[in-house]
Amino acid sequence: MRIIILGAFLALAACGDEQPIDGRSVYLDNCAACHGADGTGNGPMARDLGVTAPDLTQISARNGGTFPRDAVMSTIDGYQAGQHLSGAMPEFGAGDLGDTVIVENDGLGTPVPWKLLVLTDYLESLQR
Repeated sequence: MRIIILGAFLALAACGDEQPIDGRSVYLDNCAACHGADGTGNGPMARDLGVTAPDLTQISARNGGTFPRDAVMSTIDGYQAGQHLSGAMPEFGAGDLGDTVIVENDGLGTPVPWKLLVLTDYLESLQR
C-alpha cells in the first residue's frame, strides 16, 4: 500500500500552529467513551449501549491473525451498512474526518480521510 498525500494536507502540516493528527488522539476523542482507553470495550458509555462494545484489541485474532484494514475502515466510516452495533456506533464518514489522502493499492488510488487512516493505523497497533 502506498499513500500519496494531497496538497491540502501538506499545506495544513506546514502551518506550524496546527497540532499533528495522530491516531491515538482521534481514537481517544471518538472511540474511547465506548471502547475504552485501552480498546477492550470497557469505556464509561459501554454499559449504556444496549449491546457489547467489541474488544478492538482482538480484531486480528477474530480475523485469523490478519488485520483487515479495508473492513475496519469501512466499518468506522459507516460504509458497511449494519456494521455499527445495531446503530449504537456513529458513522464517522458523514462527519469531518479531515483532509483526504490517496491510498494506492494494486495501482488503484482511493481517497481516504486522513483521520480515518491514522485511526486505522492506531487500531492495528493495539492488536494482541
